[in-house]
Amino acid sequence: MTFPSMNRRTLLSGTAMAALGAAGALGLAPGRALALGADASTTLIGAAWRGPKTTDTHYAGVLAADWERKQLTIRYAVALPSRPHGLVPQADGGLLVNCVRPGTWLLRCDGAGKVAEHIKLDRDQDAVLLSGHTVPSPDGATLYTTEINYRTGRGHIGVRDAATLRKQAEWDSGGIDPHQPVLDTQGHLLVANGGVLRNLADAKYDLQRMESALVRIDTRTGRIAQRWVLDDPRLSMRHIAWSTSATAATSDAPRRLGVAMQAEHEDPARRAAAPILAVLEGDQLSVPSRVNDGHGYAGDITPAYNGGFAVSSNKAGLAQLWHPSMPDKLSAIVQLQEAYALTAWAGPQPGGGVLVATAPGLVRWHPSAKPAFLPWPEPMALDNHWVLMG
Repeated sequence: MTFPSMNRRTLLSGTAMAALGAAGALGLAPGRALALGADASTTLIGAAWRGPKTTDTHYAGVLAADWERKQLTIRYAVALPSRPHGLVPQADGGLLVNCVRPGTWLLRCDGAGKVAEHIKLDRDQDAVLLSGHTVPSPDGATLYTTEINYRTGRGHIGVRDAATLRKQAEWDSGGIDPHQPVLDTQGHLLVANGGVLRNLADAKYDLQRMESALVRIDTRTGRIAQRWVLDDPRLSMRHIAWSTSATAATSDAPRRLGVAMQAEHEDPARRAAAPILAVLEGDQLSVPSRVNDGHGYAGDITPAYNGGFAVSSNKAGLAQLWHPSMPDKLSAIVQLQEAYALTAWAGPQPGGGVLVATAPGLVRWHPSAKPAFLPWPEPMALDNHWVLMG
């Protein structure tokens, strides 16, 4: 069985895709038969999407994956001013939603889909605009937002009151084009600075001046504590995620930071051959594998089985697994059009599964559970990222 030509913005309805039932058609890992519904639980996923047309309204909301009924439903949906990007789950079942870069809004909805807070920026008046992602402080009182000064090109971290979303302070991000921040175990920030200069139309320029860097920022002072760069300045560090082994909670097992990268070489052949994953372990940032997706483009990253990472490429329609036991390898786990948004899914012991958004629907992969496919509940185009609720 083959799919019609599709992309991330053109999807089929749930009815049209319901007939899918073969592992080969889904491109799942070899040796795993497709089984829709490995358990009776329901998984809630925070997601962003729009209708099948490019002019359709954008939404953020929660999708419910019922594995027993083999059904994906929409719990709630909030209409958005424009295209979103990063999502942060809230304790009440709501979502904090970032506008896509150059971002002019940030909003939070509650678990019923009601907008609780909404801040707006003016592209004509405000030099500093949002850059796509947010992370809350350990106590939940503060939000850290990546931001870009479009007059100077420098990156910033906005320090915001979590209740009002209003900015209280602004730090240097330690580079250009900051994209995704995460916290370390001490509550300090690690920030992936993509290094690409951009204008207000989000067009790239002066790539020879790229300054991609991973930095650690001391959240007590706002100062740069550590900075890492790679030998190849054209590898843009974009999305980052922590992963630990199954025994990390009770031992000294290493905690790794995976860095999903996007190549910015002028030469198409160099881009196509560029690595897509870097790994920070301890104080050492390295590129463990030259295996890639054939495009040099990693769209998302999430922790996966026992200290590994899953990395997606919508250009290749591919999600791949990297594991520290075979550091020079990337193994395909899902091959399906527009494989893009990723989130971890624990599933049964020993955990380590992944939920992948693809053009026709949700694909569930797990190292020890049967895979599953759930078609979208209506014609909808999923955006770049989604998150596990709770």
